[in-house]
Amino acid sequence: MEGDARRLPFADASFDHALSIAALCFVDDERRAVTEAVRVTRHRFALGWLNRTSLLYRSKGRHGGAGAYRGARWHTAREVRAMFAGLPVKNLILRSAIFLTSGSGFAVRLERGVPSMLPWGGLLLATGEKT
Repeated sequence: MEGDARRLPFADASFDHALSIAALCFVDDERRAVTEAVRVTRHRFALGWLNRTSLLYRSKGRHGGAGAYRGARWHTAREVRAMFAGLPVKNLILRSAIFLTSGSGFAVRLERGVPSMLPWGGLLLATGEKT
């Protein structure tokens, strides 16, 4: 279904879960899109953003972005947390992933040992529950 993330065409609590991985980085008024994702969620959500403090940003995000990252907005962990201020959520946890930009087999093996609580991964993932 085609729609606008800032005005989802669904009733409150229509879905058990909501998931968005880096799509909100391309939506004007991301805060409104987050509000909508929480509104239509009945239980849990996982929403991801591109991380401005990552190696990925240094190689793909600066100066307007390159390739698939062109035009994306990159955020810090503090900015992501702020998007949930005042919303009916609990147990908000912020994790990160994709610490090395190469995607090689070596990078994948190495990343398995990197704690997801470190804030430097290319993806910041906010998970939580609706109250």
